[in-house]
Amino acid sequence: MEVLPRAQPKAELHLHLDCCVSYACVAALRPGTTLAEYLRDYVAPAKCASLVDFLTRPPRIVQLMQTPQALRLVTDDLFAQLVADNVAYAEIRFAPLLHTAGGMRPEQVVEVVESAVAEAVAATGVQASVILCTLRHFDAGASMATARLAAARLEGGLVTGFDLAGDEAGFGLGPHIAAVRHAREHGVRITAHAGEARGADGVDDVLDHLRPERIGHGVRCIEDERTLERLIAGGVHLEVCPTSNVQTMGGLMPSYADHPVDRLRRAGVALSISTDARTVANVTLDQEYERLRRVFGWTSADLDRCNLTAVEASFAAPAVRRELMHTFAAAHPGPGSG
Repeated sequence: MEVLPRAQPKAELHLHLDCCVSYACVAALRPGTTLAEYLRDYVAPAKCASLVDFLTRPPRIVQLMQTPQALRLVTDDLFAQLVADNVAYAEIRFAPLLHTAGGMRPEQVVEVVESAVAEAVAATGVQASVILCTLRHFDAGASMATARLAAARLEGGLVTGFDLAGDEAGFGLGPHIAAVRHAREHGVRITAHAGEARGADGVDDVLDHLRPERIGHGVRCIEDERTLERLIAGGVHLEVCPTSNVQTMGGLMPSYADHPVDRLRRAGVALSISTDARTVANVTLDQEYERLRRVFGWTSADLDRCNLTAVEASFAAPAVRRELMHTFAAAHPGPGSG
């Protein structure tokens, strides 16, 4: 028997804190904001001119996240969204260096978010980890500072990962290679955005120079069979965000049906489904699952397998991963179901 998406427990590995604020949250942080202003300024259109166009929205949210109180409010708001989506596990990423305009030190930013996440986990039962991001347009010093923050927070905390995000077509990897190496050498797990604004060569570039365990998006690997085979052979997990990709990839994906997620799954690529940016992409994980069902005929069993794969690829602590594997295994239909 098929399970409705909302009833299905879910794991979400690719989720930007500064891209997931409800209208109520924005109105609390910026009183007087109308719904029309929220939709205009924070939510991207269904079709953006490019990834750069899409990325004009998050800085407007970041501007609202410059105090400890604001960071806590946004974190609580996100967990309310996760609960509504029946998310059992989420990895929440953000770039701490973007939140210092109000006088907070990067260390304080991380402490506040980590504390807020821990409190939300306790209050909601949604398990979570934190990934610190550096951005493509940052210089080497800023990237290294972020990597050191991740390494320093690794012991006994919720920070488990390090990510390179931002405009991959506009900025190279050079300034970030040493930071990624530093994070890895100190036990921090590595993911990196690629194969979004650039083609398969962008995925190859990241694989060659950063050696991540996972790739955020990565879907343009489909453009080169050799890149696809590298991912499969290396067991590199793709954090796939279909609605976000259709928004940002213009003529490459005119509609959801043109997204390669189903082809990638059938080819044997390890992948899971995420929203990327719940506000900017204007999507929930329930809606993402329903689109996969409607457009590609995915079943509850297909989605459960994605969730099990997500947990296996997660940066969660071993004890949390074992608990999650039990949760998702219990929800996974047996042979012949779905």
